[in-house]
Amino acid sequence: MFKEFIKKIKKYKRIGVVSHIRPDGDCIGSQVGLSIWLEKNGFEVDAFNDDDVPVNLEWLTEYFPIQSLDIEKIKKCDLIILVDGNALHRFSHIESWTKELDVPFWMIDHHPDPNDEFDLQVSVPGASSTCELIYNLYNESNIEQLEKSAAMALYTGIITDTGSLQFDSVTPKTLEAVADILRRGDFKPNVVAEQVFSTKTESQYKLLSLALGTIQLYESNQIATMYVTQEMLEETQTTNSDTEGFVNYPLSIAGVKAAVLLKDLAEEGVKMSLRSRSNVDVNVWARELDGGGHQKAAGAWHPGPLEKTIEDVISIGKKQLNQIETT
Repeated sequence: MFKEFIKKIKKYKRIGVVSHIRPDGDCIGSQVGLSIWLEKNGFEVDAFNDDDVPVNLEWLTEYFPIQSLDIEKIKKCDLIILVDGNALHRFSHIESWTKELDVPFWMIDHHPDPNDEFDLQVSVPGASSTCELIYNLYNESNIEQLEKSAAMALYTGIITDTGSLQFDSVTPKTLEAVADILRRGDFKPNVVAEQVFSTKTESQYKLLSLALGTIQLYESNQIATMYVTQEMLEETQTTNSDTEGFVNYPLSIAGVKAAVLLKDLAEEGVKMSLRSRSNVDVNVWARELDGGGHQKAAGAWHPGPLEKTIEDVISIGKKQLNQIETT
């Protein structure tokens, strides 16, 4: 998997590791885990993200700092590695900077249908997470380099991208990786779980209460929607980052095959998180809405307004359900 990566990376000295905008656990975990591996192997490393690290993941930056995306700092790198995203536009300014940067761009990711715009790809859509891929990098090079800080970062990414090992992306190889990560890192799972999942504020629960009141069911209760508006955010003094995990509530309703969380950003349009616990492919669904992701989890965007967004997203979902019924 990483044979070519390990061979070719030896020619570089200073490497920039960039994670995607609106970072999550797998994004930050893989970035920190990879940066530590690079540093242990003698490279100069800078890690970048154009958005703030979520509060529940800030502790990972104690293991490796993540800087704001800066073109002058990027220009000092002779290789850029993009993690947990398979299209340049997922990395903020990077896409527009490519003409100014005379450096190769590599990618490590597990999302399907990667864009053909990278000089080297490590793309494994069947993997549970990008962090599982970074574990394989350690395993294929020198597994003894996997110590506590990197192990905790990789464990964070795996559990957050698999619903705490509940999703069907989890394989025996995933569980074997987790066991080895825990063994080599010498930490208990609850240490990470408490950092990641036990940091909710009273304001976040007030926002969740308002959002739960918006749940609607469609197509004989097979599709569920839930939304958050700017007014809700202002009332509860929260931000869109506080909606992390909200989509799992409508998805957990009996009979629901797919759920959509809609975040109304006013003039910026409507951002969506789509989840499936059936054979409904929300990646296909999201691609009709200027988005994408995985079969079970994807993101999308619509210009709005909110009512029109819901109408269009349900129309696409209905089409998917009909296709499944006829196959």
